[in-house]
Amino acid sequence: MDTLLLMLICGGGYLIAYHTYGRFLAKKIFKLNKDVPVPSVEFQDGIDYVPTRKAIIFGHHYTSIAGTGPIVGPAIGIIWGWLPAILWVFFGCIFMGAVHDLGALVVSLRNEGKSLSEVTAKYINMRVRFIFFAVVFLALLIVIAIFGVVIAAVFTRFPSAVIPVWLQIPIAVTLGYAVYKKTANVPLSTFLAVTGMYLCILLGAWIDSKWPGICTMPTIGALPAGGVWKIIPPTGVWVIILLIYAWVASTLPVTTLLQPRDYINAWQLFIAMGLLVAGAVAASISGELPLIAPAINRNLPSNTPPIWPFIFVVIACGAISGFHSLVASGTSSKQVSKETDSLFVGYGSMLLEGFLAVLVLICVAAGIGMALKLDGDTILTGQQAWQHQYSSWMGEKGLTDKIAPVVIGAANMMGQLGLPETIGITLMGVFIASFAGTTLDTSTRIQRYVISELATDLRIKFLANRWAATTFAVLTAAGLAFAAGADGTGAMKLWPLFGSANQLLAALALLIVTLYLKGKGGKKFVVSAVPCLIMLVITNWAMIENEIGYVRQKNWLLTIIGGGIFLLALWMTIEAIITFKFKNSKDCQQKEALLT
Repeated sequence: MDTLLLMLICGGGYLIAYHTYGRFLAKKIFKLNKDVPVPSVEFQDGIDYVPTRKAIIFGHHYTSIAGTGPIVGPAIGIIWGWLPAILWVFFGCIFMGAVHDLGALVVSLRNEGKSLSEVTAKYINMRVRFIFFAVVFLALLIVIAIFGVVIAAVFTRFPSAVIPVWLQIPIAVTLGYAVYKKTANVPLSTFLAVTGMYLCILLGAWIDSKWPGICTMPTIGALPAGGVWKIIPPTGVWVIILLIYAWVASTLPVTTLLQPRDYINAWQLFIAMGLLVAGAVAASISGELPLIAPAINRNLPSNTPPIWPFIFVVIACGAISGFHSLVASGTSSKQVSKETDSLFVGYGSMLLEGFLAVLVLICVAAGIGMALKLDGDTILTGQQAWQHQYSSWMGEKGLTDKIAPVVIGAANMMGQLGLPETIGITLMGVFIASFAGTTLDTSTRIQRYVISELATDLRIKFLANRWAATTFAVLTAAGLAFAAGADGTGAMKLWPLFGSANQLLAALALLIVTLYLKGKGGKKFVVSAVPCLIMLVITNWAMIENEIGYVRQKNWLLTIIGGGIFLLALWMTIEAIITFKFKNSKDCQQKEALLT
């Protein structure tokens, strides 16, 4: 299929889905009402609960859910062929992922902006609530601990991105101050902030080309112990710095740094996506962008797992991801200023993420074939380039190897617009690092909410305030990150569990949404029940396959922790099914009225 036609079909399909199925969900299923009080207004505190303009909260939500997920997942999942990857991203996003995100946001909005973990007690019971808390805490713990390493790897691979990424912070703080304290004109402030961001990108590319290596992080010698110096490697240094940053960003009012930075990153993404679309059009017109990846790959590397069920776990963001429910019910529900904005924020942002995943697939299925430069003067093109990049299972490679085909393909496509390769690579490096940073600080803030909610229920008062809860979140992540040594990569030992745990969260979130809709009466719950059932089957299948693999490898750490997560999920599923089967809608409505 022609690359340009594929892009147009997917983009047009997402637009149609938003204005048909999305509006059906908003009006007929969830019955969004702009006049109903929302948590951001009822509990406004200027720190976490802040009524926010639709465009700005969209930017925050979109960049928070995107992160590096829709980049890395499709770049790995295309190993099975571009056709199954595109089909999963397109249909999964419309009928599963966007329903999941919108449902989680609405349920939280109608429960005081509380997380899905907290409201689980209302729709199932207290036992299941603690199970949900345990799964969420573990997932966020891994994310916070690992994303410091992710950003460190990006900085190492693309040192020209270091300066622009850090200069985004004062730009974002200035933007937040101008808009919220000085009531500055939002469009003008946005233009100035985004322009400043791109000037920083040019600065980073120029500095790296003139003085290469200046932005790399040196090792730091710690105090001598027994006459031997202990050295903290660059990744360990970056992890420490980034965790300190996450602590600060997560305790500040949301309008000071988190929200304006996410808003700027959203514009960065819009512009990057626009450049990719324009580059794809230009390359397609000139006949230089054919799909060189196989539609269905029948010559898989020997260590590649089977497509069923693993494509549904490997490609999460862009199709459906449980992490999105944590953002929707964690930060976004505390900022949406009226219920009707949920369609744009929840459903719309997921569709746009799906389109980003489509563009990533085009980068690695076609863009990389334009030119793949190897050591020396060797340049591969066409299918040779793709085969060289995907001659082994990408899932076992490091982060830089996983994102390399995306960056190379994107730079090739943007090069059709006359953009120098150095700037194109810097732009993509900043893009990836910025989104990873957004995921890091958003995850830390959500973990703080989780800890505070649980501490409040358990009456552990000192742990309920935002400083203590954030400190606990950061210290536990640091403990995991440095458990295996000073390089800060300890969380890598648990990273193989994240894919299935993340999709398990999606299934459990859809369970809560289904029970919520069941309580409203009628057959509305079908829109979330069907995706829920599919995700439960797929995820449990993948977890069982993984457990078998861990046992064969004698990896007892992953066997025990993965088995524990599987048993907790099974327990929660059984309890939810019992609730669904034996509690009629009238009982649920009475319970909802009593608790509210």
